[in-house]
Amino acid sequence: MNLTSIPALQDNYIWTLNDDSGHCLIVDPGEAAPVIATLQQNQWQPVAILLTHHHHDHVGGVKQLCEQWPQLVVYGPAETQDKGATEIVSEGDVVTILGREFSVIFTPGHTLGHISYFSSPYLFCGDTMFSGGCGRLFEGTPEQMHQSFQKLNKLPADTLICCAHEYTLSNLKFAQATLPEDSDIARYYRQIKELRDKNRTSLPSNLALERKINLFLRTHDTDLQKVIGVDVPPQQPWQVFARLRELKDSF
Repeated sequence: MNLTSIPALQDNYIWTLNDDSGHCLIVDPGEAAPVIATLQQNQWQPVAILLTHHHHDHVGGVKQLCEQWPQLVVYGPAETQDKGATEIVSEGDVVTILGREFSVIFTPGHTLGHISYFSSPYLFCGDTMFSGGCGRLFEGTPEQMHQSFQKLNKLPADTLICCAHEYTLSNLKFAQATLPEDSDIARYYRQIKELRDKNRTSLPSNLALERKINLFLRTHDTDLQKVIGVDVPPQQPWQVFARLRELKDSF
């Protein structure tokens, strides 16, 4: 299988996964034009679209893609039913595409119905987990997003984090400002800054790395809890997550 990230809109990535026969799936097509160009250039034949949530920068290209390839099956949560989804999926469902099984994981927080798709080693997690960070809480609660992170953190260490935005550098700036003495964060910040200076993508990341540099996966860290002013131990683990998200929103 071959994984490709297609830059779109301001800072989105539309992911494709193709097999050796040229059949592919498309994840969260916020716009159609760059997807069509990539497919035509590589002579790929799309068979399915995976949607993680209903925001326009993730579904905006669905209509045009389905007009060009009417046989496309569009999988998505209930909140995408009016955005072009033809097959509604939810927690525990398994979707078979390109001979691979994709498990559907309910990951609310960014939106109330957000889902992620996992087929080892690929995790398409939309706007839930970013490299070095997490999605904004537009509809859900910190407790929901914390629970979603706990689910994703149970996946294998070699899981590839195929998220939907190029936010890594800004996330690492926040992480470094929060824990300036952390050598893993400092080292990775330098690597990503060099990549982005060359306009190269920082994604996909992997879960083993994220467990080191993503503060939202380190809510159990008592040193971090002290730095951000949360009681040690906190009354509830998600309260650490909530405080981090609050600080990131105002960073």
